[in-house]
Amino acid sequence: MSSSSSASSVLPTPVLPTKDYAAFLFDMDGTILTSTAAAERVWGRWAAEKGLDVEAFLPTMHGRRGIDTITDLALPGVDPVVEAEKILQGEIEDVEGVVALGGAAEFLASLPQERWAIVTSSPLELAKARLAAAGIPIPKYLVSAEDVTIGKPNPQGYRLGAERLGAKPEDVLVFEDVVAGIRAGEAAGAEVMVITATHSHPIDGGQYRMADYQTVAAHVGDDGRLSIRSK
Repeated sequence: MSSSSSASSVLPTPVLPTKDYAAFLFDMDGTILTSTAAAERVWGRWAAEKGLDVEAFLPTMHGRRGIDTITDLALPGVDPVVEAEKILQGEIEDVEGVVALGGAAEFLASLPQERWAIVTSSPLELAKARLAAAGIPIPKYLVSAEDVTIGKPNPQGYRLGAERLGAKPEDVLVFEDVVAGIRAGEAAGAEVMVITATHSHPIDGGQYRMADYQTVAAHVGDDGRLSIRSK
């Protein structure tokens, strides 16, 4: 899920890598699109029904698989599988306010389809719904919640994403926005670009920073390797 904080109106100067990569791996929520409002509407109602402190709970569910979040709560009499399915259906039905981050659609469209993938904690049907709402085509390669047995911050998803692209994890750049995802990317052996558009406070981890994609462009070398340059 995406970060729960508000987007800042001041965009800091990007900190970009000076090297190139075999491939790019993108988280989805909060990284190429924003779904914070929609996700928090659905999860907030659920948390209130379960008697949780909604304000304290909401920041804990971003960037992780729903079933992992619910399982970790260990609520008496609550079946994580059943509850995760209820929340999933609610999120699929509620995509109001889901939009692409600035410049994200254009940035992704400039990449060769065999050189990038989405690695998301969202189930596949939810990922499809949110990508459609944001006007971002479904990529050739997409790793979703169903493809892993352990979600972020475990590196399984990013390792699988690199494998599907035929790249080594240490030769890809991961794009992330939350701590769980940053840790997953780093644990996989990748360098991490932290997207800060939805942050109101600094976040630890990652080697690089940029607010969104408005002031940068992807460059594809003659050998097919990818890099990022300021416009």
